[in-house]
Amino acid sequence: ERGHGPYQPHEPGYGLYQPGYSPYDDQIPDPKSRTLAIQNAKAYLLKSSTTSGLNLYDHLANILTKILDEQPTNAVDIIENISKDVKWAHFQKKMDTLRDEHEILPTFEAAEKRKALFLKANEEGDEELEEEIGETPLPNVMETAFYFEQAGIGLSKDESYHIFLALKKLISVQPIQTCRFWGKILGLEMNYIIAEVQYHEGEEEEETEEEAVTEEGGNGVGEVENEEEEKEKEDEPPKSTYKPPPVIPKEENGTGANKYVYFVCNEPGKPWVKLPPVTPAQIVCARKIKKFFTGRLDAPVVSFPPFPGNEANYLRAQIARISAGTQISPIGFYQFAEEDDEEEEVEGGRDTYEENPDFQPLSVAEMVDSLSAWVHNVQSILKQGRCVWLNPLQKTEEEEENEEEEKAEEPDELPQELQQEIGPPLLTPLSEDEGIQNIPAWTAQPSTNLIPQYAVAVLQSNRWPGAYAFASGKKFDNIYFGWGHKYSPENHAPALPPPVQAEYPSGPEITEMRDPTVEEELAFKAAREEALAAAEEEEEEDEEGAEEDEEEDD
Repeated sequence: ERGHGPYQPHEPGYGLYQPGYSPYDDQIPDPKSRTLAIQNAKAYLLKSSTTSGLNLYDHLANILTKILDEQPTNAVDIIENISKDVKWAHFQKKMDTLRDEHEILPTFEAAEKRKALFLKANEEGDEELEEEIGETPLPNVMETAFYFEQAGIGLSKDESYHIFLALKKLISVQPIQTCRFWGKILGLEMNYIIAEVQYHEGEEEEETEEEAVTEEGGNGVGEVENEEEEKEKEDEPPKSTYKPPPVIPKEENGTGANKYVYFVCNEPGKPWVKLPPVTPAQIVCARKIKKFFTGRLDAPVVSFPPFPGNEANYLRAQIARISAGTQISPIGFYQFAEEDDEEEEVEGGRDTYEENPDFQPLSVAEMVDSLSAWVHNVQSILKQGRCVWLNPLQKTEEEEENEEEEKAEEPDELPQELQQEIGPPLLTPLSEDEGIQNIPAWTAQPSTNLIPQYAVAVLQSNRWPGAYAFASGKKFDNIYFGWGHKYSPENHAPALPPPVQAEYPSGPEITEMRDPTVEEELAFKAAREEALAAAEEEEEEDEEGAEEDEEEDD
């Protein structure tokens, strides 16, 4: 039969509520039964949990020990929190090994990389250099970031300041005349922070001379190889007469698409890397493809049509395209120099300008209402891939003398005259930019409508998402934050491969003959034997006639 207490005979605690065990009973309980009940209760409390592996007995003991050691006020109200703390301390990792495992936080790693940006070297020397130069080429990145921040554009203050310090380090290493924070292009693995600089005149000439020397060296090696090839031409099969189109040379450093030099780095504190000059072939091919950047300059660019270079060349081509389409300034801030001749306009337009000392800035409302208040201050790139058109068929005097004989032999094959490409001149208003279907090329708006007297005029490019410009009084700047891709209303469609070439026309001169039958072979042999026999008879008759003639002469 079931007992009156909450426990069954086989459960721990059985017998505590039986007569004689109550603390109010006058009878003294049996010591053996009491000891058995205590052992059963303790055994129940010592049962380990299948989830955490703990038991209630040790947990309660630890809770009481913690309460007696700390003696908190109103312990009964926080008993649940004390229980959680005891459990958490049990599962906390104990660093009791011979070697402690030090966890390096990401913030610590980033601080170590940027530690060099905050180190000062030769403070007195830097001050003397600044006094000699007068104006430092270091741009005020924090001021530019402040104006763009009014429109919700830009990076965090920490990153902007780190870029500020990185540009200062770049200027201290390179002989730079002007420097500007161009922007940030995003990548799949790492990003690119880009600085736009101009070298001093002497330094730029040295670089061009080095490039010319390498080209001359390459031509010398080619002459030796040509002599060896001429000796082997006799045994070679005939070669194709196809002549590839002439290679359009790149623009010289300091002009056109190569007017500025660009340095990039993945993060502030990492070394700056100089990008190579851009070529027309790279710009033309970059217009036909769309690739995401990886963040590694040596990464190959796998595309069709094949891109002539790696990611560093592709990045440089995209920077040239973005700069040509989105670098703008308020109208009247720049003006052409009075010394410019009309010849420059005929050859391809003026490519230089200067600041207008009499510039009077427009109000923010006027800058926002009309796009005619803004102009392009970078030359546009033609379809040829250059800012100034070059006739690829025009040859030098030496080349003309060498090809006079070829022209005399083939007078019919005359090259067709190419039409000169003419782009919009410098300082063209933005109102002349073509839109994208029903989308205007630019969107202008003030930074705030609540306090218009302190607003900043902000322009956003819809053709190149991520390109922005601001103007506030006599201050303005351009910046880019994006993936480096041009907006396309439709999905990107790669160029199709060229059509398959036609087969060689089949004619009697290349048609295989039918194999003869046995009867035809026998007839052919019989006819050949008859012909040989007739030829032999004729020879014999000729010999006999010759002998008779000799006898008559004797």
